[in-house]
This record gives sequence, structure tokens and C-alpha cells, in this order.
Amino acid sequence: MASGLSNSGLARLEAALRGRIEAGHIPGAVGMILRDGRPVWHRAFGRRDPAASAPMPEDAIFRIYSMTKPIVSVAAMMLWEEGRFLLSDPVARFIPEFASVRLASGATPARPITVQDLLRHTSGLTYEFRGGGPVQAAYIAARVARRNQTNAEQASALAGLPLLHPPGTHWEYSRSTDLLGRVVEVIAGESLGAFLARRILAPLGMTDSGFHVPSAALGRLAEAFPTDPETGAPVALLEVGEPPRFESGGGGMVASTADYGRFLAMLLGEGALDGVRILGRKTLALMTADHLGGLPAAEDLLPPGHGFGLGFAVRLAPGLAPFPGSVGTYFWGGLAGTTFWVDPAERLAAVLMIQAPGQRETYRLLFRALVYAALE
Repeated sequence: MASGLSNSGLARLEAALRGRIEAGHIPGAVGMILRDGRPVWHRAFGRRDPAASAPMPEDAIFRIYSMTKPIVSVAAMMLWEEGRFLLSDPVARFIPEFASVRLASGATPARPITVQDLLRHTSGLTYEFRGGGPVQAAYIAARVARRNQTNAEQASALAGLPLLHPPGTHWEYSRSTDLLGRVVEVIAGESLGAFLARRILAPLGMTDSGFHVPSAALGRLAEAFPTDPETGAPVALLEVGEPPRFESGGGGMVASTADYGRFLAMLLGEGALDGVRILGRKTLALMTADHLGGLPAAEDLLPPGHGFGLGFAVRLAPGLAPFPGSVGTYFWGGLAGTTFWVDPAERLAAVLMIQAPGQRETYRLLFRALVYAALE
């Protein structure tokens, strides 16, 4: 094929997804592969809603959870390109409560949390589900995940909670990007959702993306099994039928596969798509470089041979990780099973959308392996 993907390889990919769906492992899926910034494969499989018989449409809308983070990270760097902040700026410059953060021991950290720390997850913040220690317990007690709050209220709550690590010393997946979303609001002078819609979603033609699904489009919202097919545990996903008070920069958005493909095409285009420039070429290069330099990292989330940039995991070695790719590939995924990667060396990007939290790791590995196996 002109795309450099073999028909037989794509047939293997499609057969694998159909087989898993027929076995009851996931309800359905939509996938897209891009080469040189253009979609070369876009398919839907299974059912949109396991409680109904209608097939999954290609324009189904998915809860993308942490695939919100790269979009919000791009938004922040757009403001950086305008000279509105420096990466070394303390977060307290924009949210004064962060001038007095403390470690769990009660000690004052050696240096403040910076905007760069938020982008690369070295802030010392954590997620309430990332362990059972006193810091996570404090997050739970403060109800930092609740939907009935504003971004400003969550930021204020986070400022009063202990840090898990001193800023700049550990990579720990966290509510850093939620806080970054509040920084964007303060600098831009508008809500995070409004800024994203005006500066990224509308210019890129991402018409099915945002922090909720309009009523007219709810019939395209993909749903999960009510219980996990392997464990029997109940599955609960975000309610996205109404605009939320909390516009979570770390995990609150929805999007169609085609929409996220537009975002990936912009990344493959070194910050531009169809004559619209979102980011400068060197800004994107900075974002997709390693910013950890060997700092200790949570190994369950950051694969071997990888570092982390400003909003993306970044591949540093051709081996070590249990999946294929090129040095310089960058990626992330979402709690409910969505996943993407961009491989500049192969001029390749891909995105898979599913709503199956318990199966997400399986499909991230399966999809990536079979896409690369289809390359000629």
C-alpha cells in the first residue's frame, strides 16, 4: 500500500479486535492510523453500547480521561510561546496558596513547585488512587476528585495538602495537569474549556471534543460493560451528559477518534495542520524530549527505556520496553482504555478508543504490536 502498511497486516489487526469483541472481552472499539499526517486506516468494531444491538459508529464519542493531559499541556505551551510565563516560574506566581506548601513531614521543600514540574509530573503531587499512604488518605479526605467543584476550588484544596515528594526529585503520576489547567485559566482569564475550544479544538476542527457531550450527540457516546468481564467488578465511568463544574485538565474530556486524530496529525506536522499552526516546531521538540534525566519514576506507569517530557511519555531506547517503537516516539493513554502514540521516525501516529478500564493495558500492547507488524 502507498501508506506503507500491508493489507495482510491490517487484516490481522482487524481480526484480532473482532475476535476479542466476539469473546466478550470489550464491547467495541474504533481505531485510526495516520501516516504523514493523514488517516490511512479508520475502522469501527463491535457495539457502541453493550446494552443495545446497534453497531459502533466510526464517529462514536469516548471518554478519553488522561488523554486530556496532552491537549492541556499543548494549551499551556501556547501561552508560554506568548511569553506569559517561564517554565521555571513558581506555580505560586499564579496560585498564591502554593507559596506555603509542605512535605508530609511538615518540612518546607527546598524549592517551590514550578510550571515545568506540573508538565513533567515532578511537582510532588500525587493521585489519591496511587497508594494507601497518609498523603493519598489526605487527598481522599479532602475529596479532591469530586465533580462538584471549580478548578479554582480544587487548586486551593491541593495547596493545603502535603506533598508526596520534594518538587523536582521524583516522577509521580499526579493531579499536576489538573493544576496546570487552573494555571491556564489564571493566565488566559477564561475557563479551561473556553480556552481549549477557542485556541485548539475549533482551529483543528475537533467538533466532537470538550468536557461534555451535547444532548444531540449523546446517541454516539460509547459505553462500557456494567461489570468487568474478567473480575466481575462494577464499572463506573464519568457522567458527561452535562457541562461539569470541574473541567479536569488531567482527565475530563471526551473526543471522537477522528477528532483525536486531528490532534495527532497536528503533532506529526510539528505543530501545524492544514495551514493552522498551534505550536512552534521547536516548542514541540522541547515537549517531546526527556525532562527527567534519570529521576526516580513510578515503574508501573513509565515503561522501561522511557522518560517523560512536557505532557508525554518519551521513548529513549529501542529495546527494554515490551512493545515496538522508535526512539523519540511519544504517547499516553486514558483510564477507560483509550491510547495513542506518535512516531516521528516512521511518520506514524495511531489512536485506539475503547471503554474498558480493566482491559486497557492489554489493548495498548496489542494495538501497538499489530500496527507496527503491519508496516512494510
